[in-house]
Amino acid sequence: MAHQHAHLGGGGVCHRPGGRGGGSLPLRGPTVPELPEVETTLRLVRPGILGRTIRGVEVCWPRTLGGLGEHEFSSLVLGARIAQARRRAKYIRLDLERGSARTGYEAAGSILIHLRMSGRLLLGRRGAAAPGWRRVSLELDRGVLHFVDVRKFGRFVWTATPAEDLAHLGPEPLSHGFTAEWLHGALARRRRQLKALLLDQSFIAGLGNIYVDEALHAARLHPLTPSDRVSKARARELHQAIQRILGEAIEREGSSFDGFYVTPEGNPGAYQDQFQVYGRDGLPCRSCGRRLIKMLVAQRGTHVCTRCQVLPRKLVARKA
Repeated sequence: MAHQHAHLGGGGVCHRPGGRGGGSLPLRGPTVPELPEVETTLRLVRPGILGRTIRGVEVCWPRTLGGLGEHEFSSLVLGARIAQARRRAKYIRLDLERGSARTGYEAAGSILIHLRMSGRLLLGRRGAAAPGWRRVSLELDRGVLHFVDVRKFGRFVWTATPAEDLAHLGPEPLSHGFTAEWLHGALARRRRQLKALLLDQSFIAGLGNIYVDEALHAARLHPLTPSDRVSKARARELHQAIQRILGEAIEREGSSFDGFYVTPEGNPGAYQDQFQVYGRDGLPCRSCGRRLIKMLVAQRGTHVCTRCQVLPRKLVARKA
């Protein structure tokens, strides 16, 4: 096993299409994996990587490493043990350590993984053919972790300061600290369009276009509503909608709306079958029957029922 690179199967070919993770994928309107998709990915790969030692590294697309060179990245992770694997917002964080049970372990930095549009994590067998479009592969003492990314926007970055790098993120929407009271107070302290604020990762971590549209519809809130105009009762509805929808999406292993996202096991998510508004513009609202519209909010395509989600009167008059 080479210290800097290890041929992990498939003759060391990095950009071979086809095979697991390869093939033809639709390229229309890709969506970024959000909290449920990232959480599903983590849950499915964690049992195969936790406690494993990194024995080899192969970098097929150096830009995936951020600003770190591939040789430096390899030297920082080779021989390290994956002590913890967790999610923060849309990031997967792998905490590394060095040492032994006899001498004790010391922290050895972390790998932060962001799937962006088309990133995937796959577990493979040592010596098996590598998947197409892989950008980084870590050979473990049992198995191989592949980072596959068709569009090359994903990141697989080593850092010595993971907590500092993630400090800008807001609260987790499924955490105990994310309460209806907190949400109402936080909305009232700002005056921003509601959807734009919910998409801001420094406000709430992990939400994206799909689940914000779904939550706003469930809470009967128009995406252009000023955040400080949301009542306490409606903030409670929004809080409940966010937590319910995220929980249900995780149970169904995320949403495979555009064909890019599939689980590490190769299965599509199933929550797209539950969409009430997202991607349904021109179709009748499942709550009231009015035709759904698509508009641009915060530079994102936004799906709205204008009967269920009514703008405050002053804003309607101003738009007119």
